[in-house]
Amino acid sequence: MGASTDAARAEVLAARQALADEVARLEAAGRAAVDIPAKVRRDPIRTAGLAAGAAFVVAGGPKRLFRRVRRAVRGPAADMPKSMLPKEVDRALRRLGPDGEGVRATLEREFAKYLDEHAAERRERDLGAVTAVLLSNLAKPLTERAGRRLVEELFSPEGSSFGEAMERIRSRREAGQGSGQGG
Repeated sequence: MGASTDAARAEVLAARQALADEVARLEAAGRAAVDIPAKVRRDPIRTAGLAAGAAFVVAGGPKRLFRRVRRAVRGPAADMPKSMLPKEVDRALRRLGPDGEGVRATLEREFAKYLDEHAAERRERDLGAVTAVLLSNLAKPLTERAGRRLVEELFSPEGSSFGEAMERIRSRREAGQGSGQGG
């Protein structure tokens, strides 16, 4: 019975030590990941670039940039008309004559003629809109992926800072065990 108890105790102590080591590695990784000043000291240009890229993506920069390019290509959006008052519409309809059916037929003919004349323009505009939506749908996942990658690189634990953090944690733990605080 004593041998199995000793073996169980040894397993528990080994598991406790493995857990303590894992906690130390996790703490070191966390400290290394958020040690921005150390990253800036090691590679200031890369860190600044990563931070700027992450801020650009988080602030919606790709979407704004896409809108500006679209506006530059297609031109500014047309302003809404100042007014299209019922009086003006009524006056234009009265000029067409007193016969209601004749006015309706004239409006239908003119509208059909207008649609035929501007069909090519409408198709081109619709093609541009479809292209813009398609590009937007393609660009969004790419910019999100790039943003995630920038953030991951910015907060990734690097080898040297991770090692330094592990050494600090180990020395702190050893100092605590030497003073009788270890359990």
